[in-house]
Amino acid sequence: MKVFKFGGASVKNAAAIQNVAAIVKQVESNRLLIVVSAMGKTTNALERLVHLAYNNQNFDAALHEIISYHLAIIDELHITDPDFLALIHTQFEELKQAATQKGEYDFIYDQVVAQGEILSSLILNKHLLQLGIRSTWIDARSFIQTDATWREGKVDWETSRARMQGLKKILQSQLIVTQGFIGSTINGQTTTLGREGSDYSAALFAACLSAESVTIWKDVPGVMSADPKRLPHAVVFDELPYQEAAEMTYYGASVIHPKTIKPLANSGIPLLVKNFDNPTLPGTRIHASKVEKLPPLIVFKENQCLISCKVTDYSFVNEEQLGQIFTVLSNNNVRMNVMQNSAISFSFCTDFREPKIFQVIEALSKSFEVYYNTGLTLITVKNYDTATFAEYRNRTGVLLEQSSRATLQVLVRH
Repeated sequence: MKVFKFGGASVKNAAAIQNVAAIVKQVESNRLLIVVSAMGKTTNALERLVHLAYNNQNFDAALHEIISYHLAIIDELHITDPDFLALIHTQFEELKQAATQKGEYDFIYDQVVAQGEILSSLILNKHLLQLGIRSTWIDARSFIQTDATWREGKVDWETSRARMQGLKKILQSQLIVTQGFIGSTINGQTTTLGREGSDYSAALFAACLSAESVTIWKDVPGVMSADPKRLPHAVVFDELPYQEAAEMTYYGASVIHPKTIKPLANSGIPLLVKNFDNPTLPGTRIHASKVEKLPPLIVFKENQCLISCKVTDYSFVNEEQLGQIFTVLSNNNVRMNVMQNSAISFSFCTDFREPKIFQVIEALSKSFEVYYNTGLTLITVKNYDTATFAEYRNRTGVLLEQSSRATLQVLVRH
């Protein structure tokens, strides 16, 4: 069997959903599991809804916008089944209830934002059924079990694998439509797997079901050496080794979620990145291979925060103080994207996520003099050559620079 993953751009409107159906028709309709993201920019809209609700602000307009958007797509797809429409309105009500419940921010975030994937998968599955394609909708939360780390659920692989085995029988006669990005705790509370985590969900299902391959359908012709919107001369990689792709995702290449590669590489399952607007393009194949002389890969990671911890007694930074810093980061589930130390200070760069980063700064301030800068961009140049090394090292506004044999990183102001 194969796994297809369709992101938000590939299901952003009725025409896009019809295009997904056309792609599905071109392959064997059974023995296929489809993982779908929230439609278009729905996740962003749901994040705004969470922010308003959590801060006791009126969110009626934000909720109405989300409801109207989905109902318009349903109408354009000519879905009139009263039972299905009733189900969709039930989901809207669940969304409203999730937003108004009490609890910590990250917990409420997961309960609300997960509804985007539920809605998109229900609509896609119904459209496939309308076309006569044998399809079954399943709730990923019944199969992917995680711990209670809200917004970054850690997967219980053994339990998840055992739960998924029953899907093999369904796949013998029809395809399956499910959701990316979401799972649930042992108590049935909804979790999410990290922003843009639908790729990871596809890898989870593929690894647990011993899939032949995973295909991620994007709005680009494959994995590229840079974001073509920033650098128009970026080139498409025909193939990449697992390790190279994993490092790309670590540095922030957004075409694939960072957690996607490991389960596929461990299982020897190739990952294909293809273009949903032109499925005939070959795309990029990520698999066990060796590729010589790859061109420089350039990754821009926005919305970065540089935090510097300076010792207060003029002593040098030692292992004990580093341990304190790493403990604070671990306790708050914050990952460093780059780090650097001098004699009396330690600096690191991380994604700027409020209020988590301010909690980290507050905790570190108990032992250090802490400075921070926000609104920064981390530029990583992997496999650099002489020209790219010189170009990015000499950019204006550099706050931090670090290089190794193959990788240059610079943190710059906008």
